[in-house]
Amino acid sequence: MPEFFQDTLANGLRVITVPMPHLHAAEMMFFFNVGSRHEASEVAGVSHFLEHMLFRGNRDYPTGPDLERAFEAIGGYVNAATDIETTCYHSRLHPAHLDQATKLFAAMLRYPLLRDLETERRVILEEALEDLNEQGEEINPDTLGARLLWPDHPLGRPPIGSRQTIEAMRLEDLERHWTQYYTPHNLVAVAAGRVEHGAFVAAVSKHFGSWQGSPAPAAQVFNEPTESPGPHSRWVRDSGSQVSLQLAFRGPGRQDERSLALRVLRRVLSGGGSARLMLRLREELGLTYGVEAQLMQTAETGALAIDLSLAPENLEQALDEVLRLLEELCTTPVPEEELAAVVRAFLYELEFSCDFTEELAARYGWGEAVGNLRTLDRERREIAGITAELLQQMARQIFRRESLCLAVVGPWRDEVSRRVTRRLKAFRP
Repeated sequence: MPEFFQDTLANGLRVITVPMPHLHAAEMMFFFNVGSRHEASEVAGVSHFLEHMLFRGNRDYPTGPDLERAFEAIGGYVNAATDIETTCYHSRLHPAHLDQATKLFAAMLRYPLLRDLETERRVILEEALEDLNEQGEEINPDTLGARLLWPDHPLGRPPIGSRQTIEAMRLEDLERHWTQYYTPHNLVAVAAGRVEHGAFVAAVSKHFGSWQGSPAPAAQVFNEPTESPGPHSRWVRDSGSQVSLQLAFRGPGRQDERSLALRVLRRVLSGGGSARLMLRLREELGLTYGVEAQLMQTAETGALAIDLSLAPENLEQALDEVLRLLEELCTTPVPEEELAAVVRAFLYELEFSCDFTEELAARYGWGEAVGNLRTLDRERREIAGITAELLQQMARQIFRRESLCLAVVGPWRDEVSRRVTRRLKAFRP
């Protein structure tokens, strides 16, 4: 049986179904290929702002509570998320109400009223305050790191925008963004669970088939800088008992043939309690409660980032240990037994994902939206070709001093900052 089924309507809208007939629920998602990387600097955050506004009512359900109650009546709950590249609207639902759920999403996405702008502006400003300290400085290590990794580019901005752009957002900005990017050519509809492909295609055709629009504008491409090589760092003082830091390296995008090797390398560092970062920093040295390596990839660029929080007096030692672990990956192949355990865990997670509608809907829907649809079968086949030598090559290519970026937030001391900066400059894996 195929993993998924796919059709494209005459208006360009792509429809994907992931049959899971043994389940009692379904997940419906609508992915627009638009996020913060598609925004001009003066309207930074408009994708996220528009996502919020679509919950403020539409032609058929004039208020947000009206829309919420309609989704609840079919066993669902409607939610959404905006990231760098996509905006996703989603809901769980009872399979008997496939057509009604599709109708609700059509009303929401095609006929928004875009009203109560000032009320929603206040809500978003409250959300934005979570990443600022009392002086109004940015204290989110993810955002600070992104600005270092992708300077002067939309990828370096947070999806929520800034306080200034949120306060300046106009109704005309939202309407223009909706017109440009909320088009059937730019949309993928996906349903996973106890659903039949023909029924879902019929429902989407019924409620979205008359929608017309032009292809959306392309995002600004990021080009590797030719000047000002790293390491780069940003230190922000903030009150608290811990220091939060992110150590990141810019790397290849998801279209790169080395992408899977990079994903496996991340798991070597951070794939559970026995992975290298947790084993060394927590279990052996007791320097932190938790440490995590994250991988973010767009079409043309990406980053592997290591995040942790710890007591200020542990900052130097922890960072030095992280750099040693990275240097070791560049000089010594991963032992066969360790690699086998990482691959086994990877395959288990693929198998486990088959029990979750939201995971499969996101895999195929998001993958199609960004042009990177990877089937479970493809993942299984390609993971078999990952070798210790390939991981070592990948480590040498990504863990380079020139692409190293460090963001530190908390009660750090000047002398610590100076010593850490010298250590970063001496990093030569």
